[in-house]
Amino acid sequence: MDGANGIETEDRMDTARAAALWVALGQEGPPPDTGDPLPPFFHEVYFWDPQPPAALGPDGHPATGGLVPDMGLPRRMWAGGRLTFHAPLLAGIRATRITRLIASTRKTGRTGPLAFVTLRHEIRQRNSLAVTEDQDLVYRAADASPGTPPRAPTAADIHEKRRFDPVLLFRYSALTLNCHRIHYDADYARGTEGYPGLVVHGPLLAQFLMLMAERRLGPLAGFAFRATAPLCLPESATLAGNGTAFWVAGEDGRQCMAAEATPA
Repeated sequence: MDGANGIETEDRMDTARAAALWVALGQEGPPPDTGDPLPPFFHEVYFWDPQPPAALGPDGHPATGGLVPDMGLPRRMWAGGRLTFHAPLLAGIRATRITRLIASTRKTGRTGPLAFVTLRHEIRQRNSLAVTEDQDLVYRAADASPGTPPRAPTAADIHEKRRFDPVLLFRYSALTLNCHRIHYDADYARGTEGYPGLVVHGPLLAQFLMLMAERRLGPLAGFAFRATAPLCLPESATLAGNGTAFWVAGEDGRQCMAAEATPA
């Protein structure tokens, strides 16, 4: 439902969808059942907004011009986000998400013109606010050159190697209804967008970092992440952390994502 107060979407938080993500991520033990708390960021597989083919852009993602203004720049990337977990979201219990446009600006950076858009999602369940999420999107010109990524930290008290594959990328795209072709169409990713291979979803990297942070720190009150460089197949990654800081490093040591967790 669209209105002056934003776009409102309801979802019954089907346990089957949470179970499908649980298995795709390789989690151990039984997945969340009705009434169980969902792991942080599992709400990404809910609140779908399916659009007809005519409403999609050439990259497969919904075209701009509605809630997200058309900034005249075609290449879209989820640049980061900030989440506050007020209360656990429960599997199988109906919830409502309201999405609003918080900011939209256009700038010129070292790689050319850039547009920044921030959306705020507020998720309520049983009449209480459960999650507040600010989602940062960046739009670039079709011929934008890549910037120089920062180096990842080397001092870590927790780390794990992880290799991604097209099956996981396909499953995550399907579960989140993410139609961006850079995640499943290798010819498009290489030829049109100039990546060396399929691009691992930024939110998928953030999801793994949140699960790592929760294992390390216990329940989370907040989590902020920022994408700093793409991770592309067949490259493996190192997921690491030190205290409340977490990051993803590529094989060459560049930092692909930086994050900060806030324990509850």
